[in-house]
Amino acid sequence: MTFTEELRGLLPLRPAGLLTRPVDARAARRLTDSLGADGPPHRPRRTFSDLLVFQLDGGGSQAMVKHPRSARATASLAHECEAVRRLALDERLGAWRRLLPVVEERRLEGPLSLVVENRLPGVEADAVLRRSPGLAREVTESALAVIRELHRATGRTEEVTARVAAGWVAPRLAVLAEEVRWCRSGEGARALVVVRELVERELAGRRLLVGWTHGDFHPGNVLLTQGRGTLSGVIDWAGAVPDGPSLLDCHTFVLTMRHQLTGREFGDVVADVVRRASLLPEDRRLLAGARALVPGPGAETAVTLLTWLWHVAGNLEKSARYARSNRWVADNVVSVLGEVLARHGEVPADRGGGGGGPGRSQHTVSRRTP
Repeated sequence: MTFTEELRGLLPLRPAGLLTRPVDARAARRLTDSLGADGPPHRPRRTFSDLLVFQLDGGGSQAMVKHPRSARATASLAHECEAVRRLALDERLGAWRRLLPVVEERRLEGPLSLVVENRLPGVEADAVLRRSPGLAREVTESALAVIRELHRATGRTEEVTARVAAGWVAPRLAVLAEEVRWCRSGEGARALVVVRELVERELAGRRLLVGWTHGDFHPGNVLLTQGRGTLSGVIDWAGAVPDGPSLLDCHTFVLTMRHQLTGREFGDVVADVVRRASLLPEDRRLLAGARALVPGPGAETAVTLLTWLWHVAGNLEKSARYARSNRWVADNVVSVLGEVLARHGEVPADRGGGGGGPGRSQHTVSRRTP
């Protein structure tokens, strides 16, 4: 590894605002001028997924402008626009479509590429919960109920053995192997094999709801009206697919809510489920209430790992910053795969029959950043 690569691995995911704010302000002004807008851009900020985002006011309406800062961000925006377009045209959704952003302008070529969306009313749920964590259960139940309306309207119950192997697991494991160097050989590569075998085995023969799946359904992508706290919008459809495992959205929301409320890394929350071989009772009740809990021994671990796999692969596809961050890789990839090996990996031949206890693997995974 070169010195530059090592330095990048120590940098935070989001650049410090003091360093980037002047550059971002100039870029936002140029983008605003290219739109012929009268008012100034408000609060330009960089996201983890290589977007420059800011708000425009004018004519009594508000718009959100998204400017991609990398080829990956451009591809994600293009995918999001197409997903929103298809959902908006889907008559099965009826009034549910009011929760979707409307793409008002799409220009994804050239240095001033951008997407302009109407600004949906409300505040991101994660911001609301930082002020009022006591609303967590109410917000979660409301969000799960709303996303299940999408699933039921567009989904159908199928036997999913073939989908799990070919479409839901393998492509995302390939992203980890491609983007994260630690996953290409040794412990990392072995752990990916164990994840694949575990998820495919536990979900083989299951009949699950398959339909439009948001793919990144967490409190930051849900808008709540101020005051009443009712759900007023669902944003960031860059990971949406028309034939996904619909229950994944519910598990993503519950696990990321746990991550937000405890302040622990998402990977640590997932690793705990793998270690216990079960969800927390409260999380299980929430998922059961949304009819998104798969019964049977091992199923909770398998669905949790599938949820984690979609989450980390989605982040890696959106931005190269994730794979370059040693901290993120250690906390969200190595921590989970290490627990997978410890609980489900085979005992090495030269240490078999040792004193590790029945059913306990002797693997130990280095927690050094890759």
